[in-house]
Amino acid sequence: MKRGMLTGGALLTLALLSGSATTFQAADRSTTGAVRASAADPATSAPRPVSYESCAEALADLRSAATASVGPWGFAGEGTTWTGRGLGGPMTPAGAARADRDTPEHSTTNIQEVGVDEPDLVKTDGRRIVTVTGHVLRVVDPATRRVVGRLDLAADPENRWGRNELLLHGDRALVLSDVPTPVRPGGERLDGPGLGGTELILVDLAGAPRVLGTYRIQGHRLDARQTGGTARVVVRSAARVIFPPFDGRKDNPDARATEANRAVVATAGLDAWLPAYEWTAGSQRHTGRIGCDRLTRTERATGSGVLTVLSFDLGGGRLGDGDPVSVATHADAVYATGDSLYLAGAREMGDRPDPRRWIRPSGKLATDIHRFDTSAPGRPRYAAAGSVPGWLVNRYALSEWQGHLRVATTTEAGGRTSESGVHVLRQQGATLVPVGTVTGLGRGERIYSVRYLGATAHVVTFRRTDPLYTLDLTDPAAPRVTGELKITGYSSYLHPVADGRLLGVGQEADTSGRVRGVQVSLFDVRDPTRPTRLDQWHDPDGVSAAEYDPHAFLHDPSTGLVAVPVGDGVRLLRVTHDALTEHGTVSHPSVTRSLLVGGVLWTVSETGLRASDPTTARSLTWLPST
Repeated sequence: MKRGMLTGGALLTLALLSGSATTFQAADRSTTGAVRASAADPATSAPRPVSYESCAEALADLRSAATASVGPWGFAGEGTTWTGRGLGGPMTPAGAARADRDTPEHSTTNIQEVGVDEPDLVKTDGRRIVTVTGHVLRVVDPATRRVVGRLDLAADPENRWGRNELLLHGDRALVLSDVPTPVRPGGERLDGPGLGGTELILVDLAGAPRVLGTYRIQGHRLDARQTGGTARVVVRSAARVIFPPFDGRKDNPDARATEANRAVVATAGLDAWLPAYEWTAGSQRHTGRIGCDRLTRTERATGSGVLTVLSFDLGGGRLGDGDPVSVATHADAVYATGDSLYLAGAREMGDRPDPRRWIRPSGKLATDIHRFDTSAPGRPRYAAAGSVPGWLVNRYALSEWQGHLRVATTTEAGGRTSESGVHVLRQQGATLVPVGTVTGLGRGERIYSVRYLGATAHVVTFRRTDPLYTLDLTDPAAPRVTGELKITGYSSYLHPVADGRLLGVGQEADTSGRVRGVQVSLFDVRDPTRPTRLDQWHDPDGVSAAEYDPHAFLHDPSTGLVAVPVGDGVRLLRVTHDALTEHGTVSHPSVTRSLLVGGVLWTVSETGLRASDPTTARSLTWLPST
């Protein structure tokens, strides 16, 4: 039997793409009533996917988009906005796994959608615990509490400290790593911007861990999802164009530098945009580059890079070439269901971004959304694209339900005129068309967390106080706010518990909005018109990784256990019907994860694993990483 282990979110990076946005004109805006979207303006319609008919057309289009968006310092407007995290996943029912009858009861990585797994630095199937830290994979037997397997995956010492995560399928583990040094397929030195790469390693766990195959590609891993035995990895590759140094001492330096950069773009070849890759299987070694026939664009194609979706069968003995499909666009977030993969990225609204704007966008923002059909194993089909005003706090702002996509956004990068809303879209042909919207949430604030539960949405906004909004999305054409709770502080993650309640993890704050330490709140949302807070746990000096990383939060619904990392340990809470109580602390410096196997609480950090009694917090075993 498996239990849900709750886990983390992702940083939102706003890269300003070229193009315009779908706009909505509300007939009557209200925080308590539905606002229907008007018909899209043809001049600002959703981006439609279009395939290139030749490599020459692809190159000309990429050069044109890059030329329009390049400025004196390079590609315009890449900056960062606020971080917001949310997590939480449903329990896997008993009998769902092939060995459940003989497998100890255990938690699993928190997932956003049932049946769609997400990568993490620790995985368990109840029979084994697998971790990957410092590019070293370790296998622990939870029954004997011993390390039974170890595999050093770092062929290059410089790559040892990149981000490591893994997916698990039967006796196969897929390790996903960031490679800070250049990828060199075929011995080719890949110089220029975006030197880092993504490395995937398929490991056999049936006996002593051993490598079956590898895959490397130019570009940074955005995220990955697993459905059954198929893993899909999304890689973001920056255009590898080397611009001349900027010299601000010359007359009119911006204009001169921009022209020089455009001259470089005009001579760049397709290899500047299409990433190269390498894959191995045993002694076999193969190299390649994404082909023009695998590249798609939209009317708002960006010249600053491409996104590539790779698909791998984890049940096989090798990874292969990933059967890639690429899109000339940008994305910040990945959201997936059993048959859809969505890529969403924010940009500044307008025909073209201002190339003089280098740190943070100052105007209104829009989010472009791209849907891939993943209903069959293997290469996904690029199915549709759409756009909504505003930007996403994280992937939990997206939810597909009964054929509609719900998207929660905040309009504007900040300031007292910002507001938030929820937009509902459906696919018509190759376009995600808006069918309903409700706006006016949290004027002067921004979204901190979102949680969809069927036809209901819970949205937290914050600047000085924390309105928890409850929305009814039963009618996609007429979403509406049904309730609102104002309290101090905010929740950056919302997690459902039994009997119509929610747990919120975030920060307490005073009435001026100054944060006052980590808090866990228990909300009663059974009455959608009157959400209430039943209880609160607060550490006035604490911060928690669970505030921004969903993988750091654990809830066991069978016992009510809640494990929250705070400082150099894990605080153990218990949630009952209407109360939160603290009953111990597991001491574990720099702890990042917690999981349950056979009634034992395991905590994980870079330095090792600790087994503890979850009822008393008493340490049972310490397994150092060294």
